Amino acid sequence: MMRTKPDDPRLIAPQCDSLVPVETVHENPWFSVRNRGGYYTIEYNHPQSLILPIVDNQFVVMARVKRPVIADNTWELPAGGAKGNETPVQTAARELSEETGIEIKDINRFKMLPPIAITTRSPCLPYIFQINLSREEYEQRKKHDEEIECVGCFHFHDIFQKIANSGIYIGLHIAVIMRYFLLNHGFAGKTNKLQKGM
Repeated sequence: MMRTKPDDPRLIAPQCDSLVPVETVHENPWFSVRNRGGYYTIEYNHPQSLILPIVDNQFVVMARVKRPVIADNTWELPAGGAKGNETPVQTAARELSEETGIEIKDINRFKMLPPIAITTRSPCLPYIFQINLSREEYEQRKKHDEEIECVGCFHFHDIFQKIANSGIYIGLHIAVIMRYFLLNHGFAGKTNKLQKGM
C-alpha cells in the first residue's frame, strides 16, 4: 500500500506507466482528458497548489468562490494552478494573495503537507501547504480577485457546523481541514488510545 508523503512522486508526474497506450482525448488551457490503457483520466496542465491558512491556531481562512458550473458560490480554501515557471510554494503564496488579499513574502513560512487525491481519475496529486497567520495579518489583508465573492475567518466550531449543514461541501477542502484538526487538536491521541484498547 502506498502512503502519501510530501515527496510523493505523483506530485510530479503520473506513476501509472503500465497503463498504455496513452491517448489525449481532449485538451484545453486548464486540463486534459486522456485514455490510459482504457482508464480515462482528468489531468491538470499545470501543478496545483492548495493552502490551509490557520489563524491563531483556532480559525481557518476561506474564500467564497464564484462557481457558475455548479451554480453556487462555495466556501473553499485558496487554491490554483502554477503560472509560468513558478514553484509549487510560489504558486501557493500567489494564490493566497489573489484569493484572500493576504500577502506573505517569506515563502519559508509555508509548510508542505502530504497530498490528498482530488479524484481517483486524476493521476497527479495536488500540493498542499499550511501557513500559520496572526489575526493582524488577516485583518490587514488587501483586495481579493473578482472571482471571489468574499473572504471569511471561521472558528473550527463554525467550520464543523458549516460542513455538517452542507455550507462547505467541496470534498478535497473538507478532507484537508479535517486531517489538520485530527492531527493537531487531540483526536489523533484519542484514536491511538482506542486502537490500543481493541
